[in-house]
Amino acid sequence: MSYDADNIFAKIIAGEFPAHKVYEDETAIAILDIMPQAAGHTLVIPKAPSRNLLDAKEDDLARLMPVVQKIARAAKDAFSADGIHIQQFNEAAAGQTVFHLHFHIIPRHEGVAIRPHSGEMENQDTLAAHSEKLKAAIAKV
Repeated sequence: MSYDADNIFAKIIAGEFPAHKVYEDETAIAILDIMPQAAGHTLVIPKAPSRNLLDAKEDDLARLMPVVQKIARAAKDAFSADGIHIQQFNEAAAGQTVFHLHFHIIPRHEGVAIRPHSGEMENQDTLAAHSEKLKAAIAKV
């Protein structure tokens, strides 16, 4: 299948749809997931259009991975996590629901299970507070 330029992440990148943006540079944006599996669940989304990892250009991936690392480090610090879970899905059979390449960064704590990605949206005030916390940590990385 081909890339759909009307996907929700393309609209967020273009500023046509609201999001809790915690980071942006010429390569990518990072936003909080509105249905987080844990506090601080963040999505790193490249600005370059690609459906997923399978059709992404190597140069785009090379520029994207340092952003993934930066956000992961900041999320671990901001949410006092014991570890960071990074997920990336390719095609519907693998669980991909938005067909624009993106990485999930999920802070993890020992003995605490992640919540299901249930379709239930997080409270906007909670997301705003998590956004500020993560932005402060990103500024230190």
